[in-house]
Amino acid sequence: MEVYLDNSATTRCYDEVAELVCEVMCKDYGNPSSMHHKGVEAELHLRYAKETLARILKVNEKEILFTSGGTEADNIALIGAAMANHRRGRHLITTRMEHPAVLQTMAYLENQGFEVTYLPVDHEGRISLSDLEHAIREDTILVSVMHVNNEIGSVQPIAEAGELIKRCNPQTLFHVDAVQGFGKFRIYPARTQVDMLSVSAHKIHGPKGVGFLYIKEGSKVHPIIYGGGQQKGMRSGTENVPGIAGLARAAEMVYANLDRDVDRMYELRNMLIEGVSRIGQVKVNGCPGREGAPHIVSLSVRGVRSEVLLHALEERGIYVSAGSACSSNKPQISDTLKAIGVERDLLGSTIRFSLSGFTTAEEIQYTIQALEEMIPMLRKYTRH
Repeated sequence: MEVYLDNSATTRCYDEVAELVCEVMCKDYGNPSSMHHKGVEAELHLRYAKETLARILKVNEKEILFTSGGTEADNIALIGAAMANHRRGRHLITTRMEHPAVLQTMAYLENQGFEVTYLPVDHEGRISLSDLEHAIREDTILVSVMHVNNEIGSVQPIAEAGELIKRCNPQTLFHVDAVQGFGKFRIYPARTQVDMLSVSAHKIHGPKGVGFLYIKEGSKVHPIIYGGGQQKGMRSGTENVPGIAGLARAAEMVYANLDRDVDRMYELRNMLIEGVSRIGQVKVNGCPGREGAPHIVSLSVRGVRSEVLLHALEERGIYVSAGSACSSNKPQISDTLKAIGVERDLLGSTIRFSLSGFTTAEEIQYTIQALEEMIPMLRKYTRH
C-alpha cells in the first residue's frame, strides 16, 4: 500500500486540473500579451482565473496578482511594501515561526536598515494579541503573520489581529501568508482587515510554480520584478497561463467540496492522534481538535530520530516529512519547534503527517499499525 501523508509539502494534482493545464499548453498556447486571436484565447484564461479567485475571496479582480508561488508572493508583499512605505517608517513585525519565505525576507530587510520585531508564540504556536498590540508603533509599516503554520498546524487569530492592527495604526499594512490556510478555511481578506494575502497552487491540488498575491486596492506596494510591464507593471514577465488556469480550476474544486473534505480530514486527524497516543512517549505538537488546522499532525517521538522514523515508514510505503520541505532537503533544527518550546531531546525526533481530501481511513489505520510496530523496535535499537 502507498500512503502519501506529506500534503503540506505538495499535493497530488486533480486529474481535471492536469488535463486543463495540458490543454492550455498544447491548444491555447498563445502569449496573453499578443493582439491576435491566440493571444486573446490565452488572455481569457487569465481573466477567468481572476474572476474565480476574486469570487472565492470576495474581493475585486484587479486585486489579484499572479506569481510563481507562495515564496514570490511573500517576497513581493514584504519587500514591495517595505520599499514603498519606508519614508513613513522602517519598523516591521512578524512572528518567530513563520515560513522561511517570510523569515529570510525579513532578515534581508534587516540588512537593508529596517527594524523587525519577532513576536513569541505560546506552546501551541499562537501569538498573543497583547504582545502584538504592544509591538505596534507609529512607525510600524507592516505586520506579517501566517494563517496556518506549515509544520504544526497552529491557526493564528487573523481576524482579531487585523482589527487590532488597524485600531492601533490604520496605516500599517497587514500581510498574511495563507499558503497552508487557503483551501482549508474560508478566507475573506476584506472582512479581516488583511491588505495582502499569499497563496500557492500546489498546496491545493494545483500545479507547481504558480500562485497569487492579493493586494488590497490602494495599498502602497512597489514591484520587485521589472521588464515588459505585464500585470500593470506590478510583476513583469509573460504570465504562466497553463499554471494560472490550473490554479483557478483547483481553487474551484477545493472550495466546492470544502466542508465535506475538512470534516473528513478532522476525523482522520483525530483518528491518527488517538492511535499514536496509545504508543506512549509520543507528544503531539500544536493546537488540539478544531482549534488547529484539519490536515497537519506534528509528532515528537521520544527515543527515535526523525530521519530514522521517516525512512522506516517509507519502507512501508508511507510518505511523511521531518519538518518543512520548503527550507531545504537537509535536516535542520526547526525554528517553529524551538519557538513553541519543544524539549531539546525531541527537536530532532519530530515528524509531520499532512492529510488531504484524498486521504482515507484505511490509510490512517495502516499508518497507525506501522507506527505501533516500528517505534518500540526502533527505540530498542537506538538505546545505548
